[in-house]
Amino acid sequence: MPTTYKVLGQSMPASTSADLYTVPAATQTVVSTINACNTGASVGTIDILVRIAGAGAANSQRIVKGLSLDASVTFTYTGGITLNATDVITVISSTNNIAFSAFGSEIA
Repeated sequence: MPTTYKVLGQSMPASTSADLYTVPAATQTVVSTINACNTGASVGTIDILVRIAGAGAANSQRIVKGLSLDASVTFTYTGGITLNATDVITVISSTNNIAFSAFGSEIA
């Protein structure tokens, strides 16, 4: 089984939710890091969800909820998330100034 280390996804949702990464078919993924960088001049809040098999968003899927990010601050989540095919990482931002990036490895 080959392993590919990569940037899994990047997104800057405009005051809404966005799927940051969806695991491809016949693949498993280990997410090493998710960064959220507030590029704006005011405070924003973020949520990060792991939706198993693309299930609808629910509070039980949140790994970060309502985290406040000051202007020009980056938050790094290093939880070592393990995902199966069709699992989805969804991010939510209260402003359009927060950039999300996920890094990890895909195992096919």
